Amino acid sequence: MSLKVESCGSGPALVLLHGWGLNSLVWDNVIPDLARDFAVTRIDLPGHGGSSWPPVFHDLPSLATRLAAVLPPRCSLVGWSLGGMAAIELALTLRQRIDRLVLVSSTPRFVRDETDVATWPHGLTMPALQHFATLLESDYEATLRKFLGLQTQGDEYGRATLRELRKMLLAGGAPRLEALRAGLDVLRSADLRQHLAQVGVPTLVVAGEYDRMTPPGAARALASTIPGARLEIIGRAGHAPFLSHREAFCRLLTDFFEHAQAATGS
Repeated sequence: MSLKVESCGSGPALVLLHGWGLNSLVWDNVIPDLARDFAVTRIDLPGHGGSSWPPVFHDLPSLATRLAAVLPPRCSLVGWSLGGMAAIELALTLRQRIDRLVLVSSTPRFVRDETDVATWPHGLTMPALQHFATLLESDYEATLRKFLGLQTQGDEYGRATLRELRKMLLAGGAPRLEALRAGLDVLRSADLRQHLAQVGVPTLVVAGEYDRMTPPGAARALASTIPGARLEIIGRAGHAPFLSHREAFCRLLTDFFEHAQAATGS
């Protein structure tokens, strides 16, 4: 009944949160760069990789609560996709403990708003997400394969990125079916749009130009609503720019943290 937590490096605390269906091994390629300047902690979400189930989660606040229990006393957060949504929730609920945010291929609302498409046209349609949920119950492995494939569509290095994601999924351990169900429920229901203006820490939003899952429009909405947020779109990247465009991604993080530190003096 615990979460898998791994740490390396030294310096200010930096926590990495992965997305739905994967595990913390997705960060392997960027760890060497980040660990030179930070004490890097990576966490497997509940029921993913090496983390057990329970602890359970059923919505974004309960997921954030489970993660908060294993965070350092003060830290910055890098969250990818679902992990980015959790990072926003943590920044809202743990205001005195979170120093900075990096939101990678993330969104305040994963599905487009069918009741007001003009206001929120970004992301998957609800029927498309429901298809994943239905497929999950009949063919667990096919659901993961399809989801991974969607993450690499449009990426100029899509085939190589897909191979990396598949390799890390196998190496880190298959997620629990219950955790996948819960994660899809979060992606279906979570809507942080009305709370973004309350995020009070320096924030970097990173998007892939050709991301089909959380399109750049969602990133622009994040950056325009979080006070003072900085937006960077990595050209010709898909949903996993830290894998497909590692050097560009690490440069962005290094530059962001250096400027944030100079601005705040901490």
